[in-house]
Amino acid sequence: MQLTRKKKASAVVGLDIEAGSIAAAEVKQNGGAPVGGAAIEPLAPGVFHEGEVADTDGLAEALKSLFSKHKLSKQVRLGVGNQRVIVRTLRLPAIEDPKEMDAAIRFQAQEQIPMPLDQAVLEHQVVGGVPAAEGTQPQLDVVVVAARQDMVRSFLEPIRRAGLEPVGVDLSAFGMIRALAGVGAAEGAGGSGPEEVVGSPAQPLETPGPQDEAVLYCNLGDVMNLAVARGRSCLFTRVSSVGLEGIAARLSSETDLSVEHAVQWLRHAGLEAPVEEIEGDPALVASSRRVLEEGLGSIVDELRLSLDYYGAQESAVPAGRIVLCGPGSTLPGLSARMEEMLGLSIAASCPPALAGFDTSDAARLTLPYGLALEH
Repeated sequence: MQLTRKKKASAVVGLDIEAGSIAAAEVKQNGGAPVGGAAIEPLAPGVFHEGEVADTDGLAEALKSLFSKHKLSKQVRLGVGNQRVIVRTLRLPAIEDPKEMDAAIRFQAQEQIPMPLDQAVLEHQVVGGVPAAEGTQPQLDVVVVAARQDMVRSFLEPIRRAGLEPVGVDLSAFGMIRALAGVGAAEGAGGSGPEEVVGSPAQPLETPGPQDEAVLYCNLGDVMNLAVARGRSCLFTRVSSVGLEGIAARLSSETDLSVEHAVQWLRHAGLEAPVEEIEGDPALVASSRRVLEEGLGSIVDELRLSLDYYGAQESAVPAGRIVLCGPGSTLPGLSARMEEMLGLSIAASCPPALAGFDTSDAARLTLPYGLALEH
């Protein structure tokens, strides 16, 4: 899913931006995938909102400060995930001629993707298919990604103004799958995303075998990034505005807490211990628990909606379990409650390369680590 690729770098920094923080993980491309450096820094309110840049100057200054302070490589691969990136899986007749295949994909994408394709960066990748049967021709399942050009440029401008060199722009969901490939029973892979100049597609991913189960990966951050993958193929991805940003904002509006402090109270209250046993102002504890309970309901509703939408696709392979990552995955009691409500096995996970970090930092760095990995 490589839409942009520049020269290969010996060290690349995966960069993930959320409403309240910037996270960066440097990976040295030397045959392994060790973390050469990492940083998490707060981001001022109003700079970033629901997956998009709201203050170009503020983001450029924050990036410049972070990379200078932590001495990270200036070659970065950025993750994007918002409502202006659309991903669809299309089933098409197998066409050997690449130009004819491109034309067929673009023709069908015009009906399936709700954005003007002349204003979008478009890329595709074959992820599976159906062999020929008697009287029928073979078919291919193709994942198509479309991203608004102006949205992509809104990210690239502050990155370049900060003195950084973007070597790629990737879908956040693909970085998430790459980061968790081979962790426990989970295995997956993703690709890369858009820039102004469209590059050649990434190398094809391995075709999943019939024994590979589908897994729903969920990065719970300021927004929620979802992806269904089977083997090394991403079959479906979606971004939902339901996430920690909205939950914390609701608690902040009901109290005198800043959004940053609201997040801390949500984490303190959690979903495990009885409210009366949690230290702190009883009113704030009660409010934090109530808002978190309501937020959990919205998260579960979004997961059900996404699974239903994905399951209605012709090529859908049922997801047998859910893997959580991101800041929200460390909220006490969250995964257990989600498992009860959804009836699917749910576990929080992070890459072994991040084992040296504390739990909350490893959760925040999972996505940027995956973004930095080679495709």
